[in-house]
Amino acid sequence: MQIALFGMSADPPHRGHGKILQWLAQHFDHVAVWAADNPFKEHQCPLSDRAAMLSLMIRDLSVSPGKIGLYKELSHRRSLVSAQQAQEIWPQAELTLVVGADLVEQLPHWYQAAELFQIVNILVIPRPGYQPSSQALTAIRQAGGQIAIADTLKTAEVSSSYYRETEDPHALPAAVSAYINQRNLYPCTESSKETQPI
Repeated sequence: MQIALFGMSADPPHRGHGKILQWLAQHFDHVAVWAADNPFKEHQCPLSDRAAMLSLMIRDLSVSPGKIGLYKELSHRRSLVSAQQAQEIWPQAELTLVVGADLVEQLPHWYQAAELFQIVNILVIPRPGYQPSSQALTAIRQAGGQIAIADTLKTAEVSSSYYRETEDPHALPAAVSAYINQRNLYPCTESSKETQPI
């Protein structure tokens, strides 16, 4: 059984995340998703809200029932801990950790990266403006990592930071947008709405 592990800040989850999840659901037996605190970022809203928004997005995706699941127990600031917990849940599965192309340069320096690479394969999701360097890819492989790039996936040019700066409702799934409006999350100024490109 092949399982994709996709943890994200989900601050908030956007249409680009949904497109990635649908692609993963076509290429893996199961996709395990969670919202987590990223030690390199300042988060705009509580983890509980981010997990709730992620759950709403997953609910409305056009995929087979049970193909994608939200696993709050995998949420941890360290990917190694999340991977170890996933290994306990699916001891016989082949696990693949999904990361954005913007994180590849950091990967060799992650907490106990070599140990992480013994537990999971790495799948890189392309992101506009980010091209993993050959040096980073080589460092990951030299540390024992099996890394591949999802070349057939065309991601949307949208990000969580873009939404936070503009509050563009088209960037989000309808249920996530409604959740944000109900709780008055991510307020921003009129000037930032007008000046920020996608």
